[in-house]
Amino acid sequence: MGRPKNFDPDVAVAQAMETFWTKGYAGTSPADLAEATGVGKGSLYHAFGSKRELFGKALDLYGQNGSAMTEAFLNEPGTAKERIRAYLMLLIEVDLSLPAPRGCLAANTALELGAKDPEAMRAVQRMTDETIRLFDERIRKGQRDGDVAKDVDAQAQAHFLMNTIVGLRVMTQTHDGPVLHRIIDTAVAGL
Repeated sequence: MGRPKNFDPDVAVAQAMETFWTKGYAGTSPADLAEATGVGKGSLYHAFGSKRELFGKALDLYGQNGSAMTEAFLNEPGTAKERIRAYLMLLIEVDLSLPAPRGCLAANTALELGAKDPEAMRAVQRMTDETIRLFDERIRKGQRDGDVAKDVDAQAQAHFLMNTIVGLRVMTQTHDGPVLHRIIDTAVAGL
């Protein structure tokens, strides 16, 4: 009989996600994962199979957390423009508050792994598609409520906002708040 697990796999995935997010996939060593999770390399590989499988679980967790946060934030009281602007501001303020902004794990993964890892790219696409869906839904609600013009193409705006997020999350690593705030104001002006 094997030894029982003495760690919570969900907590280990969350800790691994933070490490991958900070260091990138290639920059994260098995020793980094063991240190971050407090779980020995052998136990990690026994539980998750490989570094790549653990990374896949970390990406899934990032997507689930991001989707839940986005949906909750966009559904708070206010107009579509107010909620979307506040959401974009939240994303950059979190990045800017860190000593070393790390951007978005999904965007970082797309940039790092690109065509080298089709499975990771499918996970990134699922995340972006979900965010686009949530923006589209909020814009359409704004149209029903009368705070977004009826002639606004909700889907096109949702795609544009997703593209804006990716750009903002990259630019937080090189630009200051006032520049990013002007980008956000320009992005929501079309609503």
